[in-house]
Amino acid sequence: MDRQILRLAIPNIISNITVPLLGMVDLAILGHLESAVYIGAIALGGLIFNFIYAIFSFLRMGTSGFTAQAYGEKDNAEMIMMFGRSMFFAIVGGSLLILLQYPIDIFSFYIMDGSAEVKTLAREYYYIRIYAAPASLGILALSGWFTGMQNARIPMFIAIAINIINIGANLIFVYGFGMKSDGVAWGTVIAQYSGLILGLILLRKKYSKLLKFWDRSDFFNWQKLGRFFKVNLDIIIRTVCLIFTFAFFTSQSAKMDDTILAVNTVLLQYLFVFAYLTDGFAYAAEALVGKFIGARNLPDLKIVIKRLFLWGLGFSIPFTIIYLVFGQSLLLIITNNESVIDAASPYLFWIGVVPLATFAAFVWDGIYIGATASVPMRNTLLIATFLVFLPSYYILSNYIGNHGLWLSMMLFMVARGVMLTIFRKRYIYSKIYV
Repeated sequence: MDRQILRLAIPNIISNITVPLLGMVDLAILGHLESAVYIGAIALGGLIFNFIYAIFSFLRMGTSGFTAQAYGEKDNAEMIMMFGRSMFFAIVGGSLLILLQYPIDIFSFYIMDGSAEVKTLAREYYYIRIYAAPASLGILALSGWFTGMQNARIPMFIAIAINIINIGANLIFVYGFGMKSDGVAWGTVIAQYSGLILGLILLRKKYSKLLKFWDRSDFFNWQKLGRFFKVNLDIIIRTVCLIFTFAFFTSQSAKMDDTILAVNTVLLQYLFVFAYLTDGFAYAAEALVGKFIGARNLPDLKIVIKRLFLWGLGFSIPFTIIYLVFGQSLLLIITNNESVIDAASPYLFWIGVVPLATFAAFVWDGIYIGATASVPMRNTLLIATFLVFLPSYYILSNYIGNHGLWLSMMLFMVARGVMLTIFRKRYIYSKIYV
């Protein structure tokens, strides 16, 4: 069982590492130009797409669970039909984003602050990169489908290829053609469509035998489409709660003062890095839990859940030690601003708490996605956000300030893990008997 977990987890960890690395390379390329406004431009423009693609992350999560269950049932027709339905939603969603690009621009730049020059360049970046939307959503759908098919290597190859192409294109456009943030945008567009084409080629090469099971009459099966849509709507609500929580965290940090905002922004990177890496085990959970539920295999389902948590705990302990022992030194990787480093010292304890407080929530997310048990995921996030995070912040911040904000975030994460643990028998194990 451990071999199956690692076979899926390790490629996904490698894929996830490429995401922050690409962002760092983009910043490094623009950071060596004559003005800092180009960094600000892709920071603002990128924020819009981070929000959009977080909302559309249901294309990956919903697809992986349904596909994994079809894989476990050995239902070849449903496997290939899930790919078709998910890709259909991706293309429609991406096309709608292009059609709605102007109202999205008006709303986004209305609520975001920035100088006139930064906003002008950010808009230029936005209006180029928006044309990558169908490809970006298609890649989400493909990644979810491959994960459900117990194949983590192809998404890893796609992610690596996208990043290599993106970095190469950025260097050519910026240093070869003298472009600025607009060159980075075009690099992203080219890389995303290249990744989508590569994914489709690899799908056809490895899974061509499934294509004969394609049933056009079953494509618009309204019962199946309805279930797919309902699960994904729950995932969207869950994702919006997550986005709200982190946005609120950042907003309240800014209200304290600029230094605290900088400190919390830097310290959050430790949480995000751990989350990216732990998601490798969450993706493994999606694939394996879905497979065992589809196969009605309760003994292996219980074993894989137990082993996933042992791996999650074993993964979090070294991170806790590293964060606590080397936290001060790790700050230098992100910033050399002495005032920020000094101000961060009293709060370094919280980054040590992060791995142990969060790993259960991350692993359970993957398990519930594999089981397509979206209702408890949605309800857990609503409760953790509005009945745990917000009340604890308003109570604690009056007494312990920024420590109260961090404690509220940790309580939010722990509450998710505890509630999903409580719900496991009703929503996970019971799936075997449905």
